[in-house]
Amino acid sequence: MTRLDASVIRKAIGEAAPARLAELDVFSEIASTNTHLMQGPAPAPGEIHVAATDNQTAGRGRHGRTWQSPPGSGLCLSMAYTFSAPPANLPALTLAIGLGAIDALRELGAAGVQLKWPNDLIAADGKLGGILTEMQTRTGATTSVVTGIGLNIDLSGHSDIGLETSWAERIADLNGHIEDLPGRNIIAAGMINGLSKTFVNYEAGGFSHFVDRWPDSDWLFGREFTVDTPKQKIAGIGAGVADDGALLVETPTDGVRRVTSGSVLMSAA
Repeated sequence: MTRLDASVIRKAIGEAAPARLAELDVFSEIASTNTHLMQGPAPAPGEIHVAATDNQTAGRGRHGRTWQSPPGSGLCLSMAYTFSAPPANLPALTLAIGLGAIDALRELGAAGVQLKWPNDLIAADGKLGGILTEMQTRTGATTSVVTGIGLNIDLSGHSDIGLETSWAERIADLNGHIEDLPGRNIIAAGMINGLSKTFVNYEAGGFSHFVDRWPDSDWLFGREFTVDTPKQKIAGIGAGVADDGALLVETPTDGVRRVTSGSVLMSAA
């Protein structure tokens, strides 16, 4: 598969994203694209900085976990964005980014991708990718964030790789879900297009622009699991998300519980 090339990516992105794309850094190898952007200056309001690689040596996931992907098998892409005003319900941005990623993947030919609250991309019950959103700066009226996405593109010959989490019995890649797999530059351009739109829409109205779309992509709905929250463990069945992005869990004794932070542990089949 072709290597990442900044000039090819710029030519492939749509009409709206180029006006916002202030910087695009492509690396043959880097410790973490999120860390690179977190350590750099925040973009101007409404602008986007992007860092991408297919060989990330120290990728990070939620709660200090790692994102592992053999060199050349995936895409790690991070985007920094500055909101002109603090957006409503910033914690739910990761959910919106997930929906934006699904839109972008659908445009590339990958149908049926779903989301495991709050940050996992799922294809055929296998982990296709993960999302990590971090606060970069908060200065005056502006808020800057960095969102990173790790995608498995082609894991042929790498069936024994580790996973960030232990819940998935198998992994998934785009090669197994797109009949005519695009080159990684086209995939990167598609993700930049989709996530650029997501940031703009989120700035306009927060998660309210996305909540009605969640049920179509909700992998947890109707499944049994336990949520390990900072205070307790809550066991039950997925019942969707609330208007603010909180996970809803139907419990045997306490009805529907709201969860705003925690790790989902799947029940044994």
